[in-house]
Amino acid sequence: ILDALQDSHFTYEIARYNLEINLDPVELKDKCFTQMEEQLRALLKKAMRTADTFDTQVLLTGILPTIGLNELSLEFMSPSIRYELLNEAIKHIRKKDFEFHIRGVDELSINHDSVLFEACNTSFQLHLQIPPNDFVASYNWAQAISGPILGIAANSPLLLGRELWSETRIALFQQSTDTRSSTYSLRDKQARVTFGSAWVKDAIVNIYKDDISRYEIIMDTAIEKNSLEELRSGKIPKLKALNLHNGTIYRWNRPCYGVANNKPHIRIENRYIPSGPTVLDEMANFAFWAGLMMGRPAKFDDMPNQMTFRDVKDNFIMAARYGSNSVMHWMDATIPTRDLVTKELLPIAYRGLEKAGIDRADIERLLGIIEKRANGFNGAEWNIRNYRSLKKKVKQDDALVTLTKAIYENQQTGRPVSDWPMLETKKRFEIEQNAFLVKHLMSSRLFIVNENDLADMATSIMRWKNIHHVPVVDDDHELCGLLTWSHMKAHIKEKSDTTNIKVSDIMVDQVIKVDPNTKIKKAIQLMQKHKIGCLPVVDEYRLAGIITKKDLAGQWDA
Repeated sequence: ILDALQDSHFTYEIARYNLEINLDPVELKDKCFTQMEEQLRALLKKAMRTADTFDTQVLLTGILPTIGLNELSLEFMSPSIRYELLNEAIKHIRKKDFEFHIRGVDELSINHDSVLFEACNTSFQLHLQIPPNDFVASYNWAQAISGPILGIAANSPLLLGRELWSETRIALFQQSTDTRSSTYSLRDKQARVTFGSAWVKDAIVNIYKDDISRYEIIMDTAIEKNSLEELRSGKIPKLKALNLHNGTIYRWNRPCYGVANNKPHIRIENRYIPSGPTVLDEMANFAFWAGLMMGRPAKFDDMPNQMTFRDVKDNFIMAARYGSNSVMHWMDATIPTRDLVTKELLPIAYRGLEKAGIDRADIERLLGIIEKRANGFNGAEWNIRNYRSLKKKVKQDDALVTLTKAIYENQQTGRPVSDWPMLETKKRFEIEQNAFLVKHLMSSRLFIVNENDLADMATSIMRWKNIHHVPVVDDDHELCGLLTWSHMKAHIKEKSDTTNIKVSDIMVDQVIKVDPNTKIKKAIQLMQKHKIGCLPVVDEYRLAGIITKKDLAGQWDA
């Protein structure tokens, strides 16, 4: 698609299924937001037309609901030496696989062998140029407002079919690029993805000094020019080495040094806002943030005297977890995020945009979307409400596909997410029946027993849970057998005393099994051929799920 686009505004990201668009910088005045919106829509339209020729659609989302473990294998990494080196460097420092533990309504606990979990995350990254003499006050203010902005913009509640955080990207990005590994020693070592640990004091250079002190270099390149010599000769250095190192430290509010038209400048990059749900939502988020940055009241010039940093950091984590339903610390009070946005922050943003000379119609249009979202629902809430509703009707994978289709169709209308209808109220919306692999229909939340468990206990579990097939695992959690109700009943009938009988005495140890990517048609053929009612699903020796005749209802005789 990139080759076909032939447009420098587009570039690749870490995974082949991600596409990055870079907008042209504009001066913050007049109808700049309309200008950016028009350019973004034009570029998206171009991308969609090109993608369509490859039978592909373009979707704006924080985390794609349908993304699965298959798409997180290295074959999907973009063919770039940069990403290969980054992956190898982080793995070398960790000396072990990546560990993911995220707990929300559901829980994700999984190990992975590469940084590609990072590819699940897509963001709408904002840049604002800051006067150097105001950098410290601006940066600390940017930190202070991050929590409520994130809460109202949250759009990434699902990962691998699990309900996790309202903005799961925050936890996932930290863990997918974490160079730390668990040890028995209690040592405070900061993650490369970080909100920070204290207010900034004195100057931007202190952030860079702190980062150089804390984080080892994981990528380098040939530096041909000496920055100090360039400066002495009257030239403006690009500080290539500093920017390369800064690019491997992922602060949610990242300071950036750059040179444009031979003039050096400092920017704050806002990295925590998710992509989507629509272009209009993205522009509203941008206007809200820029308005707050420009409208900072004088009393917030010295944030360390207004709030503790730990309260601000706690706000950010709470917003990531609970979205617009979170509660914020604000000055000496606690206030619901929705109220903080509507009563305190939106008036500041209005004044800030007016101060910058932004077109009045744009101000009201974009900040009106934020207000409506604060009084209604954001992308995360819309996703969760509809996902739960769909799961009452269909299997998980069909629910995820249906949800993703609904997101795409709603995006095409151009309406902000606060105006999207709920799926249960859309009478003609069809449930997508797209299952064609075992992983689409299998049950992954299983009751299992160990081969050394007592058979009586296994019998009780099967009776209590009304299940007829229980996978049996060994001490390494690898599948070693299958316990069926028919075998259990037959054994109980033969033995009058089953008190000391183990599961291994009864189970079937020659198990016919499939892997998650087996076609459903093949699974049905196996079950019919061997006259069995279920198939354990195994992924590299580990039990991944089970698929039964009941799961295949509607396809069995198709």
